[in-house]
Amino acid sequence: MTLHEHDVIVVGAGGAGLRAAIAAHEEGADVAMVTKLHPVRSHTGAAEGGINAALRDGDDWELHAYDTMKGSDYLGDAPVIETLAQDAPDEVIQLEHWGMPFSREEDGRVSQRPFGGLSFPRTTYAGAETGHHLLHTMYEQVVKRGIQVYDEFYVSQLGVTDHDDPEDRECHGVVAYDIKSGEVVGFQATNGVILATGGDGQVFDHTTNAVANTGDGPAMAYRAGVPVEDMEFVQFHPTTLPSTGVLISEGVRGEGGILYNSEGERFMFERGYANNAGELASRDVVARAELTEVNEGRGINDEYVYLDMRHLGDERVYDRLENIIHLAEDFEGVNPVEEPMPVKPGQHYHMGGIETNEHGQTCIDGLYAAGECACASVHGSNRLGGNALPELIVFGARAGHHAAGRDLGEAEVQTGTSARSEDEDSLDTPVEPGALDTGDEDIAADGAMVDADSVVEHAVEAERARIEGMLERDGTNHAEIREDLQKAMTENVNVFRNKEGLQQALETIRECRERYQDVAVADPSRTFNTDLIHTIETGNLIDIAETITLGALAREEFRGAHWRQEHQERKDEDWLKHTMIAWNDGTPDLYYKPVILEGENKEYEPKVRSY
Repeated sequence: MTLHEHDVIVVGAGGAGLRAAIAAHEEGADVAMVTKLHPVRSHTGAAEGGINAALRDGDDWELHAYDTMKGSDYLGDAPVIETLAQDAPDEVIQLEHWGMPFSREEDGRVSQRPFGGLSFPRTTYAGAETGHHLLHTMYEQVVKRGIQVYDEFYVSQLGVTDHDDPEDRECHGVVAYDIKSGEVVGFQATNGVILATGGDGQVFDHTTNAVANTGDGPAMAYRAGVPVEDMEFVQFHPTTLPSTGVLISEGVRGEGGILYNSEGERFMFERGYANNAGELASRDVVARAELTEVNEGRGINDEYVYLDMRHLGDERVYDRLENIIHLAEDFEGVNPVEEPMPVKPGQHYHMGGIETNEHGQTCIDGLYAAGECACASVHGSNRLGGNALPELIVFGARAGHHAAGRDLGEAEVQTGTSARSEDEDSLDTPVEPGALDTGDEDIAADGAMVDADSVVEHAVEAERARIEGMLERDGTNHAEIREDLQKAMTENVNVFRNKEGLQQALETIRECRERYQDVAVADPSRTFNTDLIHTIETGNLIDIAETITLGALAREEFRGAHWRQEHQERKDEDWLKHTMIAWNDGTPDLYYKPVILEGENKEYEPKVRSY
């Protein structure tokens, strides 16, 4: 059995994973990154807009924090939001020192532009390819430091002890399928494992997310006993290309792009959706406005609206948004300097994820998470544009430092079964895990010391047996299951939701889970077997889809990105709380914990959001 040993294992090599690896290395740890993609192919490279940071006179971190809390519709946790706002300027300056090629003003300062929901133009950017440059800048630092990168290793399972209470469990490593050789191998972590696996957009069939964004980290952590938080809150970006879901950056609207309906109306203003901010209202507001226009017969071809940037002038567009021209031409056959682009909302980002504190810690000792796969609750029910990339670098750095041993101060993680009250809901429909339990009943059953090698080795053997079973049996093809899953989510758990649709989606998801128990891999090869990888990923998508739908069905209010037809008001008296779902021996266990609105020097009072 192949077993690689390192102090810190980082799973995933996008923005959060790269920053975490660098931070852990800065603490003197032996760090390894294990990733199914080469780092510069990670989905962070698709981020176009920018990085929010209070850098200029007239702006400060407190304004950034307030905008973020307001954008979250008061479901973000104040200490975490303030951490983001306070740490972001130093992280952006660090990127600049590492060589990040930010766009600049004539006086040499890093450029900043307006973004939706911001009270100050604080979004730094590098053209419309900010994520691409971010990846390359940090990957250079990884190479410079000699950090080990195991690329084309697909992590499919965690090596976790099997105590009954998740808060007594320990994570000692991960199991991965070596895509090049077909071998199932173990990675043992002396200090900790950091999950930085990105988003889960493939649970929907119209998404800006890459094909590889299948919720691997949250699904693995969930099955291992870590609760997932606020999964019902899914962001649908207002401007994606109708034919593909390819993202059109919010930077277009930040530079002055205008949305029109089929009647030529600038509907964000003329129809009263956002009388002050217009196109630069928060993303949930704009997405709902666009779909309302389409549903009321003012869409183009009953599907989309127009985004127009012709009036900005060729020079400005080519200087700041050149890649948008190529995207529109390549995927829609439209030259946006001569005609408006068709756009419609598409799944873009998940506010929910693995429950962590601001250091990335989960309730399982030695297991961390950072980036989009995690939920430290910085975004609440709606993320502001420009706040995803600072989340990656701020909380990636914190997770890396903490996992490597630096004491960053106390921060309690309200997690696990002990956080539940007896009157909370238990969703008592039993379900089978998407993967085998990797715990060993004989290991640590009495609380004795655990041999880390044994935990990881047992996990490797269990995962090898599961994979061999998929490869050798005849059964259902995962693609049929995934198609039905995505269709149900897109039809029923989209921007507009109602009880009947959510119940129908949940029924379909559980049918998919039942069919998945007999899933088989059509390709019998052991090397570069993408069919095998996609089959395992589909199991993860089923787990993610169920938690999103359960949370959406339970939350009977309208808050942020979560719109319910039957509940058209935000209900602070009942729902100013986080939705938690834990995997309780095969039964999704739903409970709640309070939102923290008290920050460093102030308490944020919920108000009606207006833009």
